Amino acid sequence: MISAEILKKVRQIQIRTDKMVTELFAGEYQSAFKGRGMEFEEVREYIPGDEIRSIDWNVTARTGSPHVKRFVEERELTVMLLVDMSSSAFFGTTHDQKIEIATELCAVLAFSAIKSNDKVGLIMFTDKIEVYIPPKKGKKHVLQVIRHLLYYKPEKQKTDISMALEFLSRVNKRKTVCFLVSDFITRDYQKDLLLTSKRHDLIAMQVIDPVEIALPNVGLIELEDAETGEQILVDTGSFGIRKSYEKQTDKELNDKYDEFRSMGVDSIVINTGEAYIQKLISFFRMRERRR
Repeated sequence: MISAEILKKVRQIQIRTDKMVTELFAGEYQSAFKGRGMEFEEVREYIPGDEIRSIDWNVTARTGSPHVKRFVEERELTVMLLVDMSSSAFFGTTHDQKIEIATELCAVLAFSAIKSNDKVGLIMFTDKIEVYIPPKKGKKHVLQVIRHLLYYKPEKQKTDISMALEFLSRVNKRKTVCFLVSDFITRDYQKDLLLTSKRHDLIAMQVIDPVEIALPNVGLIELEDAETGEQILVDTGSFGIRKSYEKQTDKELNDKYDEFRSMGVDSIVINTGEAYIQKLISFFRMRERRR
């Protein structure tokens, strides 16, 4: 049975994000993602006036008469949400943990998708697949997705993005729009990211906490890696240490952006300490302009 508290929280997110979709995202999602490809429908006999470039030479040779491939514009998309549920996702120094903002982002994307009659699926992962919900349509289905994001307790702590991308390719043979939501505090996923981006429309959504960009001046603090448990004592009262930390994290963010861009992967950074709606709208509009 689902408790009243869980239902209340799910309902709150539904109301908040559904309002965002209705008032702010009208047309943005469709403009950014619809009509981005052609889907094969059939092979039929050549009719005078057909485009010569559409001839299927293999079928033509086999049958002895000209045949052409017929394509139709993709009317319906499958949207997959790949969400990192490792321990670092449950870190937060603001009002929200990273996973809470990730959940809201996924809700906005999911409600946008179903308003466009698209399917939505969910893959929650650590260094194993924690939850897989196959793509479906409808508000009831999206509410199930939100419930899992809000209240599922992962079994593992570490991250394996490559494994999650490999799983996506196994369960989705056809092209999907895939939002990979993570803080990307891991390594050795670049090869699989590149391979996935060639098969799917892959968007990297990096969710970060303000402390992962700049240290506050609060004296001696002990920092702990949420996934490995490694600890280090840092004197945040030192201006030099704070500036060095900020310079390093800024470089890492820029390197990550360049890495994604070199692979042809669109990316967006969401800071839990800032409002994300306008940033998300700007990202959608950027994709539309580029088309």
